[in-house]
Amino acid sequence: MKSIALIRPLGLVLFPLVSLPALLPAAPATARPNVLFILSDDLRPDAIGCYGSAHVKTPHLDAIAASGVRFANAFCTTSLCSPSRASILTGLYAHRHGVRDNFTELPAHLPHWPARLHASGYQTAYLGKWHMGENNDEPRAGFDWFVTHKGQGKYFDTEWNVNGLRRETPKGYYTHVVTDYALDWLKQRPAGQPWALCLGQKAPHSFYFPEPKYTHTFDAVPVPYPSTAFSLDDKPDWIRQRLRTWHGIYGPLFEWRKNFPDDRPEAVKDFAAMVRAYWGTVLSVDDSVGRLVAFLKETGQYDNTIIVFMGDNGLLEGEHGMVDKRTMHEASIRIPIIVRGPGLPRGRVIAGQVLAMDTAPSLLDLCNAPPLETIQGRSWRKLANGNDPAWRRAWFYEYNYEKQFPYTPNIRGIRTDEWKYIRYPHGDGAPDRHLDELYHLATDPRETRNLARSATHAALRAKLSGELAALLAAEGLTPDKDTMPLDQGIKTELPDQKIR
Repeated sequence: MKSIALIRPLGLVLFPLVSLPALLPAAPATARPNVLFILSDDLRPDAIGCYGSAHVKTPHLDAIAASGVRFANAFCTTSLCSPSRASILTGLYAHRHGVRDNFTELPAHLPHWPARLHASGYQTAYLGKWHMGENNDEPRAGFDWFVTHKGQGKYFDTEWNVNGLRRETPKGYYTHVVTDYALDWLKQRPAGQPWALCLGQKAPHSFYFPEPKYTHTFDAVPVPYPSTAFSLDDKPDWIRQRLRTWHGIYGPLFEWRKNFPDDRPEAVKDFAAMVRAYWGTVLSVDDSVGRLVAFLKETGQYDNTIIVFMGDNGLLEGEHGMVDKRTMHEASIRIPIIVRGPGLPRGRVIAGQVLAMDTAPSLLDLCNAPPLETIQGRSWRKLANGNDPAWRRAWFYEYNYEKQFPYTPNIRGIRTDEWKYIRYPHGDGAPDRHLDELYHLATDPRETRNLARSATHAALRAKLSGELAALLAAEGLTPDKDTMPLDQGIKTELPDQKIR
């Protein structure tokens, strides 16, 4: 990989003005705090130091967690980029906001939290990966300043649409270029008016390319396949069928493996190279956070700024023989969420189950802005402060089969504080054709023992199945109304090059 010098994409531009013990007290609530919202793509919590990474050092993210709140059990409700991003903005499940795949626009009529802050007197900006509407890089409503690109963007030399005014291709590494755009916007903010900046990082989404200084950081770290990759006897057959596909450990591994499928033990070297590159991209994200925090402190805005850092969905790195996401297994649905700022305690870890769609009501609550009506997410403000005994103990997951990525069935599942039950509807109303899955997460967090066919757990399985049906029905998703594609089975062909 060649070394590419970073050149600042913008000069001076005038923008248009349109649980651990809580040892420290909560920061004082401020009527209209600023918001710095940073969204990382496909980020596993265990790739961050404060979530327990053994190898990836993230001092700037760890500092935010130490001075604020870390949610230890945070999840997406559809493990796919665009649906989860829409849920983060709107506070809605995918079946409500309608973004069921990576090619659908966020409906323009739907209110979202940045637009609500904008209507409340905030200056708003979105800079970076938007990824709702694959080929549309034009500005979206609700933002004074909007800088994005088409599709996934590239780790080096992405072409950007700058607020619909011009297109430019600054040389350099995506993570730092988008941070430059963010800092340039922040430097133009007038005193006295609150702002909300959303920054969408590409990293660590595939294909994984660290910047040159981090390319070899993890070369000496052994990276085996996880043991669960070879314990599939009690799993649904579709998981074994996926092993040699685009989303399996014996497949191309996002082009880190050139000759595939390859199930030889020595082929783990390709898997290791992929994971090390993934980790390398995370280091740059942490550097970006450090630059932004340093600016806020230098300008006296840090104490009056809510900083939220989160991922849109999790990522499978070999668990159950799979890569990518989409499934309801823990590695696929777990996301990091850390937040600090006015109205929040310091040094606290929260165990309650928090969802991506809770972001919208929580930020509006913290900013004392009018709430979004009839949404499904809930503000975690009281939970973060240790005072919400009525917090959820169960929620449902949804994913619809994609013909463009035919490696995962339709999924409907329920996760409680202790249990997980997963169904795979065929899509035609007939009985499920795939084996279901039942895990006792309290004693089996790695999901190694599928109890769905255990006679001992038959009554519990029936109970959870009924609770799942009730949760779905409460949202109008009765069997006759929960529409989904027909499951056409696991395919071996690679996805089209343009949508990888």
